[in-house]
Amino acid sequence: MSTPRDRDGFDDDTGRAWQEPAHLGGDEPAGEPPAQEGPPEDAPNFVDRRKQPRDSDHSVDPEAWRPAGWDLPPAEPERPAATPGPSGVDPSWAPPGAPQEQAPAPQRRGLFGGRRQRDPEMERAFTYQGDVVGAQGWALQRGWTISDGTAPEDAVLSELIASAPPRLTKDHRPGSVLRGRAGSLELVAFDAVYTSGRHVVPEYAITAAPLLGTPPPLRLSPARLWKHGVGGMVQIPSEDPDFERRWTLLAAEDGPQVRRIAGDPEVRRLLLGTDDGDEFWTAGGFLAAIRPDGHRPELIEHHTRLLTALIGALAVGS
Repeated sequence: MSTPRDRDGFDDDTGRAWQEPAHLGGDEPAGEPPAQEGPPEDAPNFVDRRKQPRDSDHSVDPEAWRPAGWDLPPAEPERPAATPGPSGVDPSWAPPGAPQEQAPAPQRRGLFGGRRQRDPEMERAFTYQGDVVGAQGWALQRGWTISDGTAPEDAVLSELIASAPPRLTKDHRPGSVLRGRAGSLELVAFDAVYTSGRHVVPEYAITAAPLLGTPPPLRLSPARLWKHGVGGMVQIPSEDPDFERRWTLLAAEDGPQVRRIAGDPEVRRLLLGTDDGDEFWTAGGFLAAIRPDGHRPELIEHHTRLLTALIGALAVGS
């Protein structure tokens, strides 16, 4: 039977018996002085976590401690938010008794600077109004006929679309064709339309009157509009400076017939009384008028007055 003195037990080489280390809370090692009851006087004041666990450490009051910025002032939602300007001053602030100034509306700028102010007459002339009152109903009340632009007699209208002063495309076609008599003229009024998705869009209103004989190729347009397709045409002068400033008459050749248009007082009176929104030309045996709009009763009557005066001037002396 082995004893604590046996060498095959837990004795070390010096013959001393094994003992539990002091830091494990066992008995003090033999032959060593007893441990001090407290820390040395010059030792820092550390908390002994072995005797006083962290949860029981009440040296710091958790209710009294707050991190920096924890206690913020209460929010005031009724206070209006204001964005200070570059100088840090609220732009909405004004001294007491000072009149409130209304900030000017921001001016929209285009690609090349400030946007040009539009003329009300130009705005009205180039604003699509469509069939406001009902051009077809107006035509039916006067005994006119209506077609959708696919009738055999409508084939000639494609030539008017192809030769129109505005640069129309191959997608444009005649639509809502109205035929009838107005005064002394046989007229055909239709829209130059194109298809956009499932919708038919009327872009131009054309009114034309057939002419007897072969009319001279001519173009009568507002001077402010760009001219294209006028190669070989010459400008016909007028004795009225106001008419020259606002209207341009072009023809394939100068002659007394086209000069009567520029010299006719009724033609000048009617054209100078308009908003310069119409153009006139001859093609396919017609004298036609065109305007960027959809047909409506007022526009048909407007074109009728102008075409009657122009055809009357051409027919004088024929």
